[in-house]
Amino acid sequence: MKIAEVRELSDKELVERLDAERKALDQMVLNHSVSPLDAPSKIKVKRRDIARFLTELRQRELNK
Repeated sequence: MKIAEVRELSDKELVERLDAERKALDQMVLNHSVSPLDAPSKIKVKRRDIARFLTELRQRELNK
């Protein structure tokens, strides 16, 4: 997800998406430890998406 798309989301949507992404990341890491994923780079993509969500939430918090 690109940062422009993240900025369009409301605060509530951001928090919901953040929770969903964290759960998905946990599941991917668990699955990867049991049997290797076809594309382990997806884990890195998930981590970066989570970082984008957290960064945007922090920026909004500081701008209020």
